Amino acid sequence: MSILWLRVATALYSVGLLHAILVVLRKESRLFKIALGAFCVGVVLHFVALVQLGVATSTIPVNNFNESISFCAFLIAIAFLIVMWRYQFTGLAVPVFPLIFLMTQVGAMEFPVQTWTDIRIRNAWLALHVALVLLGYAGLALTAAASLFYLIQERQLKSKQRSRLFERLPSLSALDNLITSAMGFGFVFITLGVIVGSTWAFIELGTRWIGEAKIAISLLTWALYLVMIFLRTTAGWRGRKAAVMALCVLGFSALTWAAHVGLRPESFR
Repeated sequence: MSILWLRVATALYSVGLLHAILVVLRKESRLFKIALGAFCVGVVLHFVALVQLGVATSTIPVNNFNESISFCAFLIAIAFLIVMWRYQFTGLAVPVFPLIFLMTQVGAMEFPVQTWTDIRIRNAWLALHVALVLLGYAGLALTAAASLFYLIQERQLKSKQRSRLFERLPSLSALDNLITSAMGFGFVFITLGVIVGSTWAFIELGTRWIGEAKIAISLLTWALYLVMIFLRTTAGWRGRKAAVMALCVLGFSALTWAAHVGLRPESFR
């Protein structure tokens, strides 16, 4: 029953994920109160799942990676609710909701499920993962390009020297707005790609996918992207700081791409 409650909690956390996506894309969301309510119910069910698992094993439920990441997600969720109660820091929901959802989803993947019933569904699911990630990378590449031009434009304005090669660059304000839009677009699709990809790997391979170095690099890249979104939307990072951060995330994305070149499902076996 513990895994059932954990999967129901994951479904409730997905409402918070939807709220975060709407905020990143549209800069606003009317879903926050509903998402917060679903999140609170999810935390309760998450706690029930941990207690049931702890009673069944007679230990603190941190016996493997899945249990540990689920327990860690619960602690982060509690910390978030405390911050919300004490400071009403609603902006923190944008990075926390996706993080809790993904961590709990991985935690709920401890026990294998029935394998693919149709090879066409399997291949279509994998193709969807690839398409989402490529769209996310396109958004990140546009973010990085706008960031690079921002740094060039800023340098020219400070030095008061206009290069003829870059004299038609947009204003810093226009470039900053482009960075924001492209960053949000890329983050949404990479997040969806990670969710779809981890689900595919779970059905295909059970828990074996977790130990793959390629997967670790992918999740690290997503985590850095999440930090960038947090600093952008909550900490107010703009201009030069945001541009440099975007270029750093692009570098990690290039490593992720290189790690997955030529990757086939059989390589996991």
